Amino acid sequence: MNSKQKEDEEQRRRWGARTWSTLAAVRSRSPLIQCITNFVSMDLVANTLLSAGASPAMLHSIEELPDFTPNADALCINVGTLSAAWLPAMKFAAELALKAGKPWVLDPVAAGASKFRMMACLELMQLKPTVVRGNGSEIIALSKASTESSMGVDSSHESTDAVEAAKSLAQNSGAIVAVSGAVDIVTDGKQVIGAHNGVAMMQKITATGCSVTALIAAFLAVDQLHALETTASALSIFGIAGEMGMDAAKGPASLRTHLIDSLYGLDEAAVISRVKIASL
Repeated sequence: MNSKQKEDEEQRRRWGARTWSTLAAVRSRSPLIQCITNFVSMDLVANTLLSAGASPAMLHSIEELPDFTPNADALCINVGTLSAAWLPAMKFAAELALKAGKPWVLDPVAAGASKFRMMACLELMQLKPTVVRGNGSEIIALSKASTESSMGVDSSHESTDAVEAAKSLAQNSGAIVAVSGAVDIVTDGKQVIGAHNGVAMMQKITATGCSVTALIAAFLAVDQLHALETTASALSIFGIAGEMGMDAAKGPASLRTHLIDSLYGLDEAAVISRVKIASL
């Protein structure tokens, strides 16, 4: 093993140890994660959080927010099935989380699909999300604050196409920006990290992106101070669960089940041996 290989192996082991430590902390502390998410994703998001060891609360009534949101450990806001009736609750919850010093994560689903959706996302961005997680097209659209180049919730861009847009969005907003794709990209505007775990068939299961956004929120709940690394770790963990689930899956439906089972059953040896995170 040459010096470069030794350095790469040492980096992989450090990332493995960090990632396992964060997952173990989620399992130990069972952080309460409030999710204002879309109708399509609620089931998988809740089950992802439960399987990781967190406690999900699918709560969006504006009347309950003053009592509930400040006591949650993190907040996840997903605009997938956005409506004018839900937007005030999303903004109020983000305000409460920010005031309470709790991390919150924005999933700008199909940000460029309509002017209403784009304006909603931009208004939420003003409330200082800790992390923004989307696909390549969503991050490019949000960075440009335009409605160009959109295909609804599907991405017409690879994650690597959105690196510069992600860096710009991170610099302008102060948020960590994550771009999901074949390689998951995470940046603070300067550093760029790639998480290389996952399988292509995960894209055939609706709400996997929504679910990993919620998992990021759970990881931030136990380590907000290292949001860049924590986000990369969450993406890698979800990808590893997909890889392990794929070993027993026959298609998207069975992968969905096995992904959740694999996330629940992850142990230290599997995490350390499978994590593929590196600086880009």
